Amino acid sequence: MTPYERFQHRLKGEPVDRVPNFDIMMTFAAHYVGRVLSEYYQDYRALCEANLVVQEVFDLDIVQAISDPYRETADFGAEIVFPHDDLPVCRRRLLEDPAALKDLRRPDPLGGGRMTDRIQAIRRFRRLVGGQVPIMGWVEGALAEAANLRGVLHLMIDLYDRPEWVHELLEVCTEVATAFAVAQVEAGADIIGLGDAIASQIGPAAYREFALPYEQRIFSAIREAGAVPRLHICGNTTLLLDDMANSGAQIIDLDWMVDLAHAVNVVGARAALCGNFDPVAVMLQGKPHQVAQATLECVRLGGPRCFSAAGCEIPDRTPSENLLAQAAALERTGTKT
Repeated sequence: MTPYERFQHRLKGEPVDRVPNFDIMMTFAAHYVGRVLSEYYQDYRALCEANLVVQEVFDLDIVQAISDPYRETADFGAEIVFPHDDLPVCRRRLLEDPAALKDLRRPDPLGGGRMTDRIQAIRRFRRLVGGQVPIMGWVEGALAEAANLRGVLHLMIDLYDRPEWVHELLEVCTEVATAFAVAQVEAGADIIGLGDAIASQIGPAAYREFALPYEQRIFSAIREAGAVPRLHICGNTTLLLDDMANSGAQIIDLDWMVDLAHAVNVVGARAALCGNFDPVAVMLQGKPHQVAQATLECVRLGGPRCFSAAGCEIPDRTPSENLLAQAAALERTGTKT
């Protein structure tokens, strides 16, 4: 099976030769091919090179244009600084003053900024591996983008002090995320991941008001455009599982804090689950046999449609032998026709 065939069959619950490996690679991939992070974040060719190499070396079943949470934020006009070989930093929040929302411009995904750079990455992936390896694009969820533009602390207070204003901001963020997602699908993405990390910091009622409706709208547009939506919320999302399953995501990532067996019972057939062993304690700090054991245990618990992955991004400086141990373990997971 090709990785693309494996992905398609697994998503439907059909037999596969092995469970697909959907590890998220960012800083690890950049450094593995000798690129500094400022190149990886700002040059789609560096991002593509890194992803294509790790996909082949570690038997991944995906290439991905994910890099950092500031693509849309930068194109909104925020000041993003890129240290030579470190994570990007947002120097100035655009919405320090809530009144600035009325002047917030909607960036064009094809306008030549950082969103366009991601689209160029997807076009390059499509030329090189399209139809053979699933290609994943990425957008920030509306609530996550609101946090980028306003600041996490201010936004958390806004949920109580000015909820109507928050909804106005979320409408803008949803409009931009939807346009960005559809543009990536049109460029060749098979999957669009949506990161809404801030959602794990709010309760179920707030999630249903400030995150879920906007995720549903973005995912509906992604599916209509012809791609598979994937929801990624870092942290302990145990209390949100039922609502996440109603988001319209076809793949739901689970971080290591979530009990996988419980998640299977809650989500049922509404989505395929992805994860979820500890990326630090197991993948970064563990031994190869521990990685293999954790990989197989997640496959055992995750059900007939689960995808293998660490609970979040593969950490920088992860030993190669641990990633190879995951790949070797997955070779033992095929289902018979």
